Amino acid sequence: MSFKNKTILVTGGTGSFGNTIIKGLLLLDVKEILVFSRDEKKQEDMRRDFNNSKISFHIGDVRDYESISAAMAGVDFVFHAAALKQVPSCEFFPIEATKTNVFGTHNVIRAANQNNVKKVVCLSTDKAAYPINAMGISKALMEKVATAESRNIKSGGPVICITRYGNVMASRGSVIPLFIKQIKEKKSLTVTDPEMTRFLMSLNEAVDLVLYAFENGNQGDLFVQKSPASTVKDLALAIKKIFNVDNPIDIIGSRHGEKLYETLLTKEEFAKAEDLGNYYRVPADNRDLNYGKFLEVGDKTLTTNEEYHSHNTQQLTVDEIIEKIVALDYVPEINDLK
Repeated sequence: MSFKNKTILVTGGTGSFGNTIIKGLLLLDVKEILVFSRDEKKQEDMRRDFNNSKISFHIGDVRDYESISAAMAGVDFVFHAAALKQVPSCEFFPIEATKTNVFGTHNVIRAANQNNVKKVVCLSTDKAAYPINAMGISKALMEKVATAESRNIKSGGPVICITRYGNVMASRGSVIPLFIKQIKEKKSLTVTDPEMTRFLMSLNEAVDLVLYAFENGNQGDLFVQKSPASTVKDLALAIKKIFNVDNPIDIIGSRHGEKLYETLLTKEEFAKAEDLGNYYRVPADNRDLNYGKFLEVGDKTLTTNEEYHSHNTQQLTVDEIIEKIVALDYVPEINDLK
């Protein structure tokens, strides 16, 4: 599919992902990019920063079907990034996470179907695999909603696919900006568990995954990108080395809802995943509710002992983490050191 002369809507478009993908889309001769979000201040900031007549702004909330449906009139493609994604805040307000992540996604897909949108890519998270916290559970249910809706889309309706990725380095609310803030304030770097691992990917890599899903996704597909990981301790050591400081590291214990490691593909998903080189594709299970015909014939690919998580992927050394962080072009404090 080509973006030329097309109208694209980005829900949650004022976030880190939205800003990054919009920069890329502006290079592709699009007709219009519609930023949909509920934060007028961030929209005004984007309006001033981009100063581009191809970008339009729509105040609304994915929780409100009427507002998202009105914004989607004439839209060709949708990137659905709107979400509540801070793990601790979702732990304390799980109903709010459900309203945005689950019902909001349902509204987006229904509105896309009613407005003749051609494709919707929904953004998910590694926390949706074997979820233990409210954010992950709400995102897991979001994926189930997207998959279920994809089964019900009639011929000619939008293609619905999902991307699932790990921690985006230095995105809003992530640990790298926290470490930099603690260094600037001459405080200890606070680490919850030194052996905790997390996938590390840049915003550009997150956008690449979404664009790959857009280009290659079939109805109901789930895509993940192969990504390296590191321990949180090594990440803190890398930040210290970049800034040439000797702030101590304090081990403070896990926060609400944290895992020791994150999973991108469960055992069940890995068993039927297609290895595409840099990505995995997991096709939707499109069996219907007529269970009778499956009593004697099942799916032999449902079982494996292997999964894909941040403990068994490539583990970066401190120097490799530094190389990956220094390559980021959206962290002012690090760019100042270059």
